[in-house]
Amino acid sequence: MSDELWRKGASELAELIHAKKVSSREVVDAHLARIEEVNGHLNAVVRVFADSAIADADAADAAVARGDDLGALHGVPFTIKANIDVAGLPTTHGVMPFAEAVVPIDAPIVERMRAAGAIPLARTNLPDMGLRVHTDSSLHGLTRNPWHPDRTAAGSSGGEASALASGMTPIGLGNDIGGSLRNPANACGITSIKPTTNRVPFASLVPVEDNGLAFHLMATDGPMARHVADLRVALSIIAGPHRRDPYCVPAPLAHADAAAPVRIAVVAAPPGGHTDPAIAAIVRSAGEILGAAGYDVVEIIPPAYEDAINCWAAFLMNELRAVEPLLGSIIGADGMSFLHAALDAVPDLSVAEIAAVHVQRHGIARQWSMFMDDHPIVISPTWAQPPFTHGWDIESPARAVETLTIMRPVLPANLIGLPAGVVPGGVSDGLPVGVQVIGRRFREDQVLAAMEVVEAAVGRLTPIDPLR
Repeated sequence: MSDELWRKGASELAELIHAKKVSSREVVDAHLARIEEVNGHLNAVVRVFADSAIADADAADAAVARGDDLGALHGVPFTIKANIDVAGLPTTHGVMPFAEAVVPIDAPIVERMRAAGAIPLARTNLPDMGLRVHTDSSLHGLTRNPWHPDRTAAGSSGGEASALASGMTPIGLGNDIGGSLRNPANACGITSIKPTTNRVPFASLVPVEDNGLAFHLMATDGPMARHVADLRVALSIIAGPHRRDPYCVPAPLAHADAAAPVRIAVVAAPPGGHTDPAIAAIVRSAGEILGAAGYDVVEIIPPAYEDAINCWAAFLMNELRAVEPLLGSIIGADGMSFLHAALDAVPDLSVAEIAAVHVQRHGIARQWSMFMDDHPIVISPTWAQPPFTHGWDIESPARAVETLTIMRPVLPANLIGLPAGVVPGGVSDGLPVGVQVIGRRFREDQVLAAMEVVEAAVGRLTPIDPLR
């Protein structure tokens, strides 16, 4: 039975625990055993909470026995990216200077997962400060992709995606300012969703409690899983205002027309660079699947697509440039190599020019809003090329810039704060291909509904035994 438990999704495990068909202790033990079996090769998990997870599981089983009211994920283990605060543990951000940066309280999303009965199981890896799309940490080392030992698990939530894809965890938490929930979901064959900006509360104590404007407008925490249904459950748990986040809003998660087919814009080959033909074909196949389900599917590019990509880069890179000396004292050599190449590719803007970037951002958001009134869903590749080999992104400055071109489809949703999910659309040359589904602001319900249609047709690609 334990061999079967790590293969199941979070919601399925919760149902089994609620029904007393399996104990939380059995579920936790199964995942601890799976970590022991495969993590030595993958290095996706960087800290295991074995003792506390077992104690929490025993307490969860006692609550079931007493007939207590149970949360939606009661007794189910979950994992947490190493830049999200967990009380009593360091928030390392993958760098040596924060190796002992212990925090006293949970991040709001961890607090809420615990309140729903979920059990913290382990920490997962990320690149230094999350500022690279390849998960290789100067503190924790390289994370491998379960699909191929020489290909990137992507990033920055690469440890989380690798752990999910290999069965070490049924559900986890990550974050996203430039595709960091979606890039690794694509590379590892799982699902994830970047919520609308300000849907999910954010608060952290490391490295600072208050962040810059690019983070406020473009970043968000979010869930990762193998099943779209589990994303829906997790989002319902973690969303909504919290006293530590002054901007999070109480937007409804459900709408009466959530599952009603709408017009879909298919962007099979996003402008701004080359798209692998096999990836474009998988995106078009997803469009055909949605068309067969009643959606009105057209191949059309949203307005100002390349402008959105360039505006994201100008906005984020100029904010990072302002703190580059501080980052240089924290981040390892490989991470700084990537960051320097990215910064050098973007002009150093004056105050007036940065003000113009914000005007441009608003104009792009307005144009997309009008477009999405007629095309409420946009589907595209997540990456325009397959996952690259380890270290490819820092072999030269040109490769670093090309990496940003490869991941260009994820950037418009960050720039203007739209919800965007990734669902496996198929496999090409032995590697998974994730289809990105973008929706209107606060319409995660429509995004998830479209993702579920694709998932039902394609099937789930994970968990898998890692290829060695």
